[in-house]
Amino acid sequence: MPIAAVSPLSHCYCTTSLVKTRIPNPTLKCNFLSPITRNPLRSHTKTPLTLTTCPGRSKKFNLTIVAMSMDAGVGVMGTKLGMMSYFEPDGTVVPVTVVGFREGNIVTQIKTQATDGYDAVQVGYRRVRDKKLTKPELGHLEKAGIIPMRHLQEFRLQNIDGFEVGQKLVLEEFFKEGDLVDVSGITIGKGFQGGIKRHNFKRGQMTHGSKSHRALGSIGAGTTPGRVYKGKKMPGRMGGTKTKIRKLKIVKIDNDLRAVMIKGALPGKPGNLLRIAPAKIVGKNIPKN
Repeated sequence: MPIAAVSPLSHCYCTTSLVKTRIPNPTLKCNFLSPITRNPLRSHTKTPLTLTTCPGRSKKFNLTIVAMSMDAGVGVMGTKLGMMSYFEPDGTVVPVTVVGFREGNIVTQIKTQATDGYDAVQVGYRRVRDKKLTKPELGHLEKAGIIPMRHLQEFRLQNIDGFEVGQKLVLEEFFKEGDLVDVSGITIGKGFQGGIKRHNFKRGQMTHGSKSHRALGSIGAGTTPGRVYKGKKMPGRMGGTKTKIRKLKIVKIDNDLRAVMIKGALPGKPGNLLRIAPAKIVGKNIPKN
């Protein structure tokens, strides 16, 4: 339910999406909402708020507030091509992931504090045919005069000066060899897995009459607490989630092949979409408060 709240970043009223964990009375109306205090550097914060209802009663709700964190600078999107070994001039072998770039990385929208409540640059990547997009998506891009793009992502910045709609973001203009970057992507989905593969549990004995081999075992006492604690490591879906690997080094930038080599492994299979942004270093490119 959208509720008007006071933003600690802008000191003005903005609309924040709040999710209630329980609703004791769906007919309650909110008269006052206490200011939301959260750390702008954290992407997910749970803050208990108090809602004062019309009959004079006070109800407490656990509201989950999802706040977008601020980036250290504008980034680009690329496609994972695979891994290889890179030999440095001194003979050192470095495992690298090769990331290629298709047509795109064009600024499609600029969001400001006055119009959207925050400053951000929206970037489009990978050109597609018109029929691959919906009419609202096509209308959004046609309004800015941009070709159809499959992926749209935002980079929330401290300063958006110097960016304009239609501007093409070239990797070598924003990054150079030796820079540290944060890479985000979707990990490889492995389906429903057991505790041994998912959480590195040990198995039981295979001999001596043991009947417990790969089973999870006891998950809690019966009388106290009489339930299973939240967050218990159990079998379930493994992989297929968004993850970020921080402070990876750019080893090589090849302008002719339009590819970049980043040290280490990156999320997903070859062909996966990756988001490359400058590494966030608190106190250097991100303020402490």
